[in-house]
Amino acid sequence: MKVTFFSAKPYDKDFFGRLNETFGFDFIFYETHLGPHIVNAVEESDAVCAFVNDKLTAEVLRILADRGVKYIAMRCAGFNNIDLDAARQYGLRVCRVPAYSPEAVAEHALAMMLTLNRKTHKAYNRVREQNFSLNGLMGFNLHGKVIGIVGTGNIGKAFARIMRGFGCELLAYDLYEDDALKTAGVKYVPLSQLFNRADVISLHCPLTPDTNHLINRETLKLMKPRVMIINTSRGGLIDTAAVLEGLRSKHIGYLGIDVYEQEEKLFFRDLSQTILDDDAIQLLMSFPNVLVTGHQAFFTAEALEEIASTTLTNLSRLSQGLEPENPAALLV
Repeated sequence: MKVTFFSAKPYDKDFFGRLNETFGFDFIFYETHLGPHIVNAVEESDAVCAFVNDKLTAEVLRILADRGVKYIAMRCAGFNNIDLDAARQYGLRVCRVPAYSPEAVAEHALAMMLTLNRKTHKAYNRVREQNFSLNGLMGFNLHGKVIGIVGTGNIGKAFARIMRGFGCELLAYDLYEDDALKTAGVKYVPLSQLFNRADVISLHCPLTPDTNHLINRETLKLMKPRVMIINTSRGGLIDTAAVLEGLRSKHIGYLGIDVYEQEEKLFFRDLSQTILDDDAIQLLMSFPNVLVTGHQAFFTAEALEEIASTTLTNLSRLSQGLEPENPAALLV
């Protein structure tokens, strides 16, 4: 099987290359994202392996199908960037990695919370300049605080388990309640109640038409003054303009984002010598109570190994006329 990768980085080549010793596929790697500008470069490939910011529109999928591609393997959990109806229309099988390392993302959400709260990033820079003053570094105890978890899939569950250890009160919202979490003390509540009561809100739900701009001007009004919002899921869950207003008015006390609405123009690239033409991200990063990371929550060795293993196993099974071992991995 010949597989063409898009948005490929050195670590993708490393992990997929090592695990491919078992499968014996032929790989072609493109660092650019998949879209209309590059789709015609795909030649004699059985499969395309795509990532979070690739654009698998109906037109791109049509061209891939015309060029003989049979399988689309998403090496991520999310699939909001692929037109599944078009994939069905053109006879493409689509798979994903529904669960690689939920702990990786949950632990990064915690890292963002603690960094924003205890200001360890500011303390690090201070002491390197021999400034040992504590002024401006005061945080708050997480113990006893109300943590709102929006989405209790694998990552949300992992995050809930972590926050239980801090002695927090855990509120959750999901269309499907998890009995094990309820037994462990997590209380499911309406979304409006979660917004109203939570000191910290962490987003772990997928991006769908219903969740697009879940955090907006109206929902921000429901939240406590000085609320902390953490997003390690998808950028489109947050209305950036509304959040900027909330930061300016000081209603939002802390914002940690590992994802961003317009991240496909920025993330996974070295733009250190570039003048960014995205005013919103520049404004966000100018606030002292905002922490931005570049979609790195998934980025652990364990997660990358699981992503590569699951992706290649999915493709192998599909090529044999079998379905993926995890039913949730098959989208079309």
